[in-house]
Amino acid sequence: MPAFVPDLSVILTFALAGFVLAITPGPDMALFVSRTINFGRSHGMATVLGALTGIAVHTSLVAFGISVLIVAAPAAFWVLKIVGALYLVWLAIQAIREGGGLLVNRAAGRQPSFFQSYMTGLGINLTNPKVALFFVTFLPQFVSAHDPAAAGKLLFLGVEFVAVSLPIVIAIVLAAEWLTTTLRDNAWVSKALNWSFAAVFMAFAATILLAEGRK
Repeated sequence: MPAFVPDLSVILTFALAGFVLAITPGPDMALFVSRTINFGRSHGMATVLGALTGIAVHTSLVAFGISVLIVAAPAAFWVLKIVGALYLVWLAIQAIREGGGLLVNRAAGRQPSFFQSYMTGLGINLTNPKVALFFVTFLPQFVSAHDPAAAGKLLFLGVEFVAVSLPIVIAIVLAAEWLTTTLRDNAWVSKALNWSFAAVFMAFAATILLAEGRK
């Protein structure tokens, strides 16, 4: 067995933890649903790909010890919280604005490019300090600090998390696509859905601002 591969018990335990995290509602999940409902399955998948790229970035930072500095430095962590919260507020505004990027009625707004959807997914993941905290505080618990292959094992677990999450987020996108065909012609439901997304994004923005870098 290569040195960077953790023990089977660690792989299975982390898979369970990753599954629980993946099914927990968050701003990423809300964004996947809203993008799919407004712009179709392909844009939902592009957003998913962006978010998973963010996971890869977080994992790499943890593996090489960089993100520990972000969480340890109050000023840097505060900047990250502010940026993440403002990004979610912007998404909330887009959800209820005429012609905004999250409107259910596609004809009313400008169609984004797939790259824009990808970058939106990447941005909401990278600017969420709770994601950074999860990977900084939780992921390292599955390796020993004195293990010479610790960095490789952390990267392995990061890839495992993506593998566990992928089927779940794909199912979410497909479910949102079905919801689109069911609700698209109902203007009242569409408006209510947009306001619901706005409320969700604002709630997560408030949660991010209340997150603490240190306990």
